Amino acid sequence: MTHGLQQTNRAQGSARRRRRWLRTYRRTLLIADGLAALTAGLLIHTVHEHWALVIGLPPAWLFAMGAYRAYDADMLGSGREEFRRVLRGAVALPAIAVSCYWLLLRDDDVLHSMMQAAVPVAVTAVLVRLALRRRLLKRFATERRHRAAVLVGSAEGLGQVLPRLGRAPAAALSVAGVCLADPEQAAALGPWAEQVWGGLNELQNALHDTDSATVVVVPSPQIGGAEMRRLSWSAAAAGADFLVAPLLTDVAESRLTVRVADGMALIGVRAPQLGRGARLPKEVLERGLAAVLLILLAPLMLAVSLVVRMDSRGPALFRQRRVGQYGNHFTMLKFRTMHEDAEHGRDKLEEFNQNSDGLLFKIKADPRVTRVGTSLRRYSIDELPQLINVMAGHMSLVGPRPSLPVEADGYTNEIRRRLLVKPGLTGLWQVSGRSDLSWEEAVRLDLAYVDNWSFALDAEILRRTGPAVVRGTGAY
Repeated sequence: MTHGLQQTNRAQGSARRRRRWLRTYRRTLLIADGLAALTAGLLIHTVHEHWALVIGLPPAWLFAMGAYRAYDADMLGSGREEFRRVLRGAVALPAIAVSCYWLLLRDDDVLHSMMQAAVPVAVTAVLVRLALRRRLLKRFATERRHRAAVLVGSAEGLGQVLPRLGRAPAAALSVAGVCLADPEQAAALGPWAEQVWGGLNELQNALHDTDSATVVVVPSPQIGGAEMRRLSWSAAAAGADFLVAPLLTDVAESRLTVRVADGMALIGVRAPQLGRGARLPKEVLERGLAAVLLILLAPLMLAVSLVVRMDSRGPALFRQRRVGQYGNHFTMLKFRTMHEDAEHGRDKLEEFNQNSDGLLFKIKADPRVTRVGTSLRRYSIDELPQLINVMAGHMSLVGPRPSLPVEADGYTNEIRRRLLVKPGLTGLWQVSGRSDLSWEEAVRLDLAYVDNWSFALDAEILRRTGPAVVRGTGAY
């Protein structure tokens, strides 16, 4: 009895700490959003001299944020979805202005000023959230208490999920413990077998001993609806979040929706954007950027061409047949980083292939690479001529790794899905480790990009490309 009371007190204390953290975060956001709207109103007031705008803009903005659930507890600090809701509120602000115009003010200048204010307020709100996400969440949400999770499921199901959790330094979840529906199979989890607390009835003990705030259930045949309900009760009693992992992986948050039908929660998955119409703006923008980059980088590319020619015999550019969108072949351009007859010596080096688990051929300290070529590869300078391929429409700035014909011939139907989009000069494969990745991981990243493509994803990859190039990880 005493032990039960102690558990209840601990759960209540944990819940109080989390509520206190959420109240602090919300209060900070509300104050920041109000000040952003007030500042925008004052700035526009200096031009149009409308005190009604100064007074009305802050509550209108806070109402728009609340209407689009920008302060929901399950979304605070989440990133893309949080920013998406802020932008939706900015779009709604003119509609609020129109309503005020017809009901109260009937002033065209106030209406126009309110519409103009939507842009600076939204930009300020996004910047504030970026700053708070870096500081407040770094201080609170990345504490072990908020990241640690106990995973529940079968040994087979968890064996597929565990390797993907907690790999990044700032991962959203770290594995603190495991409760198995089939604890007799614990040895099948390999290195995670030591974290097994026992069967499903050990969930509360695992949460207490690991001081975890999250339960993640991976569905399995052994866990039916009634058992799932009991697990959710155990999580609630311990003051922990209860999450259910869908069997469908590598799906972006923006593609997921939740519907309730007859009391049953259903997860909807929006189809990938693979049509030409959806990707036309991307192609137009990337070709334009490639043209600008070619002009700006022309002096560097000319200097690199001269250095390559001086370092070893052969042309400055290396031309190679690659497989593009829908399996069409094209000639890809790169600065030459190997000796001129390098292709003829490949057979002798097969035993040194770093990617023997797949179709790629990569060797660390490849003897065929020239002195200059080593530096060009390390910082991806050898790939700059591919901007010409982007302008010609054969490649994209962001996309899957361009395949060799011999590789594409060995693709399964599943892997051939990566050919539904144009290959890219950079992509998830480059910012995630390049040649250090296993074949299976490289394919998974390419397929994830194909299915989850969006302008936001492209922007994130481009943002990460610079640091990845500077680090030079996996570039050989």
